[in-house]
Amino acid sequence: MELGMIGLGRMGANMAERLVLGGHKVIAYDRSAEAIERVVGKGAQGAHSLAELVQPLAVPRAIWLMVPAGDPVDQTIDQLLPILARGDVVVDGGNSNYKDSIRRAERLKAQGMHLIDAGTSGGIWGLQNGYCMMVGGEKEIVDRLEPIFLTLAPKDGYLHAGPNGAGHFVKMIHNGIEYGMMQAYGEGFELLQASRFDLDLAKIAHLWNQGSVVRSWLLELCESAFRKDPKLDAIKGYVDDSGEGRWTVIEAVERGVPATVLAHALFARYASRQTDGFADKVIAALRNEFGGHAVKKS
Repeated sequence: MELGMIGLGRMGANMAERLVLGGHKVIAYDRSAEAIERVVGKGAQGAHSLAELVQPLAVPRAIWLMVPAGDPVDQTIDQLLPILARGDVVVDGGNSNYKDSIRRAERLKAQGMHLIDAGTSGGIWGLQNGYCMMVGGEKEIVDRLEPIFLTLAPKDGYLHAGPNGAGHFVKMIHNGIEYGMMQAYGEGFELLQASRFDLDLAKIAHLWNQGSVVRSWLLELCESAFRKDPKLDAIKGYVDDSGEGRWTVIEAVERGVPATVLAHALFARYASRQTDGFADKVIAALRNEFGGHAVKKS
């Protein structure tokens, strides 16, 4: 298939490369000329404006956005609308609020176009391992783009979750759960670190992945982080958040669902910005391992 990719950051560039390796034609645009050059080196076709990206694509076009949630998505859609045609599809693969995705889908539908919200998980490892794809939108349009989703995802790693908004809603809850899981690992490893024993945290993380009930990819990443820096001395225990955890907790409040672990994990991130605890170092290290998120140095 042909696809336009807008946004060539940590994930966008790797997704473009994976699609090229899968036999798709990718025309890629970013505000950074260097980012464009890098994906051209991987086999994509570069574009230095949105018009230059849209023009070569056959109608009906598919344009994939990997830009930050919020105003950047709306601004990009504003710039695309005058140069798109009826039947064209915009895929938002970023971490947008699902309510924004519903609103944007209605806006595009009024002009004969379509929006697909594709919650995407996999971080910087997605190029190698594939991306878990949680997709919302009209079935006919999702089916049309299925070769793209199947290429990006590993086996059984793609789901049409429901109508517009469903993809980003499922991804939002996924990220809320992620907050809770990382908080539990962080607190557990802080207890190990604070014990009377001289424990090797990397070996313990490795051990727990050998058949234990708490085994996971996050534990593999814990092991990786501890092998690089056994006491995480180089990392400040400052944990940022990119919005999805907040939205998850707000949704729980609106629905009357007692999401106590997820709420605690969110507030613990706020507390991390006032302290420098070991649990927070673990969570910061995990975010860096799976997503390439920046860490603050001690």
